[in-house]
Amino acid sequence: MIYQSADDWRSTRSKRVLLFGMSGLGKTHISNMLRQEGNWFHYSVDYRIGTRYLGEHIDDNLKREAMKNPFLRGLLKTDSIYIGSNITFEDLSPLSTFLGKPGNPDKGGMDIAEYRRRQDLHHEAEVAALRDTPYFIKRAQDLYGYDNFVCDSGGSICEVVDPEDPNDALLATLSKHVLMVWIKGDSAHNEELARRFSRSPKPMCYQRDFLARVWQDFLEKHGGDAQTVDPDEFVRHAYNRALAHREPRYAAMARNWGISVDAKDVSRVSNAQEFDALIARALEDHAA
Repeated sequence: MIYQSADDWRSTRSKRVLLFGMSGLGKTHISNMLRQEGNWFHYSVDYRIGTRYLGEHIDDNLKREAMKNPFLRGLLKTDSIYIGSNITFEDLSPLSTFLGKPGNPDKGGMDIAEYRRRQDLHHEAEVAALRDTPYFIKRAQDLYGYDNFVCDSGGSICEVVDPEDPNDALLATLSKHVLMVWIKGDSAHNEELARRFSRSPKPMCYQRDFLARVWQDFLEKHGGDAQTVDPDEFVRHAYNRALAHREPRYAAMARNWGISVDAKDVSRVSNAQEFDALIARALEDHAA
């Protein structure tokens, strides 16, 4: 780790962290808070994915839908209008819409083969965006004068690395430049995340083998075929299994490559000084 002790963390002029864990436990909240205090650069991996690596795919998806409308079709073909996404740190809906959900097209689903293709594109984009972390650390310092840096990673970071492999290239690169910090939820947090997701099921990125298993499992349990699957019911089914699937992977990332902090403690952090103290305590616990 780049900080071996709480004293290292407290004394450094350049605090650099990468926050990881399930979406909804505070990664973006903490990152926004640090950025708004004015002394931290906020690097959002999902924003980088949606603007740099999947930007054209997202815009083409929007244009494909617009081309189905005869009025918009003529304007698009003559370059009379512009259609593009407006992704922000707070609203990543265009990225989610591109990922979509598999199943019955009459219910907003897409063909499973196309869904898998988009999942693969996201996987490649997430790896590339994470690899850009050192570049943005240097950019933040050289261009904007920020010494402190927070990388707000996506919930699927654990799907694109092997945390048990001491030679994992991506984790090795990241750990040389940032302190890897797992925001760890408990069973109550997981239950609340599941309830929240059930009320508003959203597209997610899954590991290829995991997706194959949960898709087959859903078909066997609910019957029918790929064209009759209810998209929302499938992603609810997949999300509940993803919670259990990701937990040990996050834990291994923290154990082998970084530290962990409890989500309940993160929820009480209201400024950069409290965040500094939280990380210092976590480093002390790690050393002990």
